Amino acid sequence: MSIRWLAWILCALALAAADRRVVVPPGGPKPVGPYSPGIFAGDYLYVSGQGMRRPDNTVPQDNDGRIRQCLTNVRNIVEAAGLTMEHIAYSQVYLHNSVSVAEMERVWKEVFPRNPPARAVLGVHRMPTDTTVEINAVAVRDSSLKRPVRVQGWPELPYAPAIWAGDRLYFSGVLGRDARSGQLPQAAEAQVQAAMDGMKAVLGAAGIDFRHVVFVNPYLTGGVTTAQMNDVYAKHFEFGNTPARATIPVSFLPEGANVEFTGVAVRDLSQRKAVRPKNMPPSPTASPCVWAGDTLFCSAKSGFIPGPNGGIYADNVEDQVRQTMRNLLDGLEEAGLDFSNCVASNVYVDDIDEFSKMNGVYARYFSKSQPTRTTVAPLAPIPRMRTPSGHFPKLEEISVVAVK
Repeated sequence: MSIRWLAWILCALALAAADRRVVVPPGGPKPVGPYSPGIFAGDYLYVSGQGMRRPDNTVPQDNDGRIRQCLTNVRNIVEAAGLTMEHIAYSQVYLHNSVSVAEMERVWKEVFPRNPPARAVLGVHRMPTDTTVEINAVAVRDSSLKRPVRVQGWPELPYAPAIWAGDRLYFSGVLGRDARSGQLPQAAEAQVQAAMDGMKAVLGAAGIDFRHVVFVNPYLTGGVTTAQMNDVYAKHFEFGNTPARATIPVSFLPEGANVEFTGVAVRDLSQRKAVRPKNMPPSPTASPCVWAGDTLFCSAKSGFIPGPNGGIYADNVEDQVRQTMRNLLDGLEEAGLDFSNCVASNVYVDDIDEFSKMNGVYARYFSKSQPTRTTVAPLAPIPRMRTPSGHFPKLEEISVVAVK
């Protein structure tokens, strides 16, 4: 028995004691880093990002086969948990530019012929082991709790605009285009507003509004800057009580869009509570963490040192990860949790060739239990030049989901 497999077994025992269960499908493929293939926590199954490797470590030669293998790997984890693909409520699909959205869509429709999950699709530069497709998922234990949300006047889509999974709403990626006509506004701010209008329509169709949102992933291409997005985005949320957020620059988005919003909301506002460590001032754009019932969604953190002289000073990925984990722990501890409560994470790295370096540090913080994980390099590596003020560029970013 390998050390890695022994670690998974110990991890499974630790999580089972806390009403959580690690799910390892028989036959593999084995994870390529310190994470669990799947974790059942309460009513939800979290599935790590799955690549295109077969159990024998070979890969299909064409895109159709690669996409199918990704979804097969997802299916194996879901079925090992005692569920089916119809239990999946939400998924994120990551594509290399060698794989088109249309190719993915053809396979997707076959795998989800009815009651498809909510979904976000984005293009990234590279993924671990140079897979060209990576897919993660969240499934709900009881499929009767999965209820699709439709928006009147929107065209029929191969995915649901949103899915209620119990009292939690997962909403699909809403693009910065007019949802009915498909028209792309010319100005960047107008594109952001179009995406916010789309999000508002989806939330409204679900009977809720922006106040109910607990987590958002804004995905941006070079056509929209973070500042342009923030100017529009902040107007839709209460200052200091905004959703948790992970804003990620990406290589491309479907339909030539430059901005996409996807995320999670709750039905009952009494189940939603923002968490802010004392060393962080209120923000107009993101709360450090937000409760959704017993689940805590935490914003992506980087190696940024907070305070009046804040910034990123570490010049290597290992030290930046250490500071990132310290920043994440601030939010977890403010909520009365720690890393052992984490069930899922997303890791964004500047250079996928530093995957093993990142893993070496990351693993030390999850010695008791390893959450599921998705890892991507959204863009090509950036130049690594220290500024005159001593700051260094961001080389990684991590967000987590934790459960009491």
